[in-house]
Amino acid sequence: MNIKGLDVSEFQGEIDWEKVKAAGYKFAMLRAGYGYNTVDKQFRRNAAECNRIGLPIGAYWFCYAFSQEKAVQEADGCIRTVSEYRLDYPVCYDIEQASADYIEKQGVSFTPALARNIVKRFCSRIEEKGYYAMFYTNRSFLDTYIGTEPAKRYAFWYARYADRYDGTPCGIWQYTSTGSVPGIKGNVDLDLGYVDYPAVIKKAGLNHLAGDSHTTAPSPSAQYITYVIQPGDTLSEIAKRYGTTVDTLTKLNKISDPNKIYAGNTIRVPENINDK
Repeated sequence: MNIKGLDVSEFQGEIDWEKVKAAGYKFAMLRAGYGYNTVDKQFRRNAAECNRIGLPIGAYWFCYAFSQEKAVQEADGCIRTVSEYRLDYPVCYDIEQASADYIEKQGVSFTPALARNIVKRFCSRIEEKGYYAMFYTNRSFLDTYIGTEPAKRYAFWYARYADRYDGTPCGIWQYTSTGSVPGIKGNVDLDLGYVDYPAVIKKAGLNHLAGDSHTTAPSPSAQYITYVIQPGDTLSEIAKRYGTTVDTLTKLNKISDPNKIYAGNTIRVPENINDK
């Protein structure tokens, strides 16, 4: 599955989204903002236009958090910004070298442990608010700071500019920053989606999308979180990882055969997990 997409921010200016859709693009990831509560100047227009013409969107928020508490504040600012729009794609945390540079300037040592904890805290907060969480970073930052652990827990949007996909497990691959798209002036990031997120999110009842129309988001006190099954996963490994049992997972998810689970699908996992 290769789904043609793109991602934009205020730096692309005012976009003619009807031309973008007519050119064959199937989804867009929109920058909602950054830091504590700074909204991207074009987000509201971009989101409203995409909703109007029926182009599926997700949103991303750029990380400047230097503690887990700040990551929660950024997540809350993100949700306040995106909550009035229909999102068929994930809510994503964008963390990269510019994040690390800013955090170091605040007098905080930026370490792999801090990077992983910030990602986990932002994403878990997004889930608590009833949205589908994702994080974004590039190959170098992934190797230096993030590692493979968060990508086993959350959806991953992977940036690596190359002609060919290198096989790193991800839901979206950002493969260039110099794309050309009708309706957009100048260069634009282009992406390929490998997961049918609208179907996954609708099935899970997230992003206020239990059906085709807006509904109430799942309560933050819900007794489960949503896990995206990764290639090679088994139900017993997932149960062990999150401190539960295969029997609990099969009953919670109405799984008839615990030996048959499929990468890209979602399952519910009790929220009192070990790494939360």
